[in-house]
Amino acid sequence: MARLLSIQVGMPKVFGDEGGFRPERSWSSAILKETVTGPVWLDELNLVGDRQDDLSVHGGPDQTILGYSAAHYDHWREALERPDFPFGAFGENFTIDGLDEDTVSIGDTFEIGDVVIQVTSPRGPCWKISRRHGIPELTAMVEQRGWTGWYYRTLQQGHVEAGQEFALTARPHPAWTIRRVATTRRGRDLDALRELEALPELAERFRGSVQHRLERLADS
Repeated sequence: MARLLSIQVGMPKVFGDEGGFRPERSWSSAILKETVTGPVWLDELNLVGDRQDDLSVHGGPDQTILGYSAAHYDHWREALERPDFPFGAFGENFTIDGLDEDTVSIGDTFEIGDVVIQVTSPRGPCWKISRRHGIPELTAMVEQRGWTGWYYRTLQQGHVEAGQEFALTARPHPAWTIRRVATTRRGRDLDALRELEALPELAERFRGSVQHRLERLADS
């Protein structure tokens, strides 16, 4: 059974040119999150102490929680030569043992203590991952490996705490793994895109991107 290893929260902040590889002198993000211990309240939009910066692409009821596989960290620590690369380095709220992009599917529903959450879409990695760590190629590496993480919506509010088990209670679309969803979204298979668009549990923002992809392919 999967287990919640670590919880991270953070508020939007303005940063300087710490990365040193982009011309902007300042940037804002909530990607820098800190580990919290003990019970944390999760509501329909956020964990207590957590917010999103750019609400046009982050946050909302379909993106309450960003999950990331703990199994990926051993690779990143070795590949980046950063043995102290911490959980939460990719801005995730939940670092989870026993789940990854090949085993998590759209609509998967989990109970964690009193909380119930449901998988809604892959995370679209952005340049801020690279900027945070000062590694220009890191975002591209994340996307190339398909280790993007995934979003949840809250179905039942409550307290969550690191160490709790993820109990799978529903899996309506086992074929639509996070990796397949991300690959299909970038592809040209119209039938697969239409099937993906029709999944009722899919995040509305992501559904819009699928519809846009279908329109572009129809015009090409």
